[in-house]
Amino acid sequence: MLIEKQRWAGIQDGSITVLFRRWRHRHATAGKVYRTGAGRIVVEQAEIVAPSRIRAKDAHAAGYGSAAQVLADLRGAEGDPIYLLRIRLADGPDPRAELASDDQLSDEDIASLTARLARMDTSSSFGPWTIRTLRLIEELPATRAPDLAARLGREPDRFKVDVRKLKALGLTSSLEVGYELSPRGRAYLAGH
Repeated sequence: MLIEKQRWAGIQDGSITVLFRRWRHRHATAGKVYRTGAGRIVVEQAEIVAPSRIRAKDAHAAGYGSAAQVLADLRGAEGDPIYLLRIRLADGPDPRAELASDDQLSDEDIASLTARLARMDTSSSFGPWTIRTLRLIEELPATRAPDLAARLGREPDRFKVDVRKLKALGLTSSLEVGYELSPRGRAYLAGH
């Protein structure tokens, strides 16, 4: 979920507990945790609200001075529903970050990762990509995703989706620009 940078500090300190979005289709579900620039957030409630029913209290909880300011700031098509999301920071550390920092891989861990990567390679429409991508990120950390994708002859958006799959396994980390191997990713490649 994308959250405007000017809202990050308020979400982190708890002063922003509401987000408003104009979406054609729901993009967030109550009870789910989303990774955002502000950190991991829990959406506690997600409901459609009529513009005339936006309360001043909720506008203030979203960091606005009034409901009119909320409406003026909303993106999207005018006729699309407005969603009110009640949010909070997720408790505890990001499990994905904890996984990525674990560089003590057992033989079982390596076998499990190897099997998962093999399944990703097998299901790919363009052939094996996982190890090539990890090696490229190892060689060129902090390189823009489109530049990495071009080196592999890949389309940038699809490449980014695939790198997120590697990140979900704890093998890569995102940087301000590009990626790097995580400690877990370096340990895996060293044992592979």
